[in-house]
Amino acid sequence: MPARPRRMEGRNCLIVGGTSGIGLASARRFLEEGAKVVIAGLDPAVAEPRTAPGPLATGVVDALASLGPCGGWSLDASDPRALGVLFEEATAFFGGRLDVLFQVAGISGRKSGDGPLHECTDSGWDRVMEVNARGTFLANREAARVMLRQEPDDAGLRGTVLNVGSVLSPSPSPDLFGTYAYTASKGAIEAMTRTAAARYARDRIRFNLLVPGLIDTPMATRAVQDPRIREYLKAKQPLSGGPGTAEDCAEAALFLCEPASRFVTGAVLTVDGGWCVSEGGGTP
Repeated sequence: MPARPRRMEGRNCLIVGGTSGIGLASARRFLEEGAKVVIAGLDPAVAEPRTAPGPLATGVVDALASLGPCGGWSLDASDPRALGVLFEEATAFFGGRLDVLFQVAGISGRKSGDGPLHECTDSGWDRVMEVNARGTFLANREAARVMLRQEPDDAGLRGTVLNVGSVLSPSPSPDLFGTYAYTASKGAIEAMTRTAAARYARDRIRFNLLVPGLIDTPMATRAVQDPRIREYLKAKQPLSGGPGTAEDCAEAALFLCEPASRFVTGAVLTVDGGWCVSEGGGTP
C-alpha cells in the first residue's frame, strides 16, 4: 500500500513565536508533514531580546532539523525593523516564496501590570497591546506584502496566514482570568483577522484564527499550576478535565494551514476542550 501524501509537502512556513509552546509543537507537525520551516521568537539563552534577527542560541533548531529543513532566528517580534529583516531572511531561506505565516507570539501581561479594568496599569495596557495586537499587525502586514507578489500555487493560493486569539475574548472568566488588556488584544486580533480575510480573499490569500482554551505551555505555567484553576478546569474544559496540550493546537493549526483547507478563510476555530460551551461550576 503506498504511503499517504504528506499534508504540507513543499510548503514554506514561517512561525513567529515558534521557539516554545504551540509554535514549537506546530513546527514539529509541519516538518513531519513535509514543510520547510523557519521559527522565530525570543531565545531563552539570550538575556535581552534582539532588535535584529540573529541565530537561535539554543539547540531547538538542531532538534527540529532531524525532521526536515528548518531555520531559526531570535528577535523581539514587536519590533518592525526586526520583523522586516526576518521576512527577508526567511523568504531567502525558502528560495523566494512564503506559503504560510503562523503568528503565535504573544504575552500574558500580568508581570507588566495587566489585570481587571480598575487595576490595569497604563504600562501594562501599552506593553500587552504592543506585543500582541501590534506585533500581529506588523507580521501580518509583512506577510501580505510578500504574498501579494507571488503567483498562486497548485492549490490556487498565494498564501495563508493563521493568527492566535484567546478563549477569554468570546468567553470571559473574570475571577480567575481577569486580564483586561490581554483580552482586548486578542479581541483586536480577531477583528484584524476577519478584516484581512475579507480584503485579501480576492487575492487568494487566506486569514484564519485559532482560539485556544487554557493550554499547558510555558506562558501559562502560573495558571496551570494553580490548584483553584485546576479544579475549575475539570468542568470548564470537560473534554480533558484539565489544560489542553500544545499538540492539540498544533493539529488544528496544521488543518488551517494545509492546502486541503484552501476553501477556508475568515474562520475562527476554537480549540478549548469545551470551555465556551461549559459553565465551569461542576455538574448540577
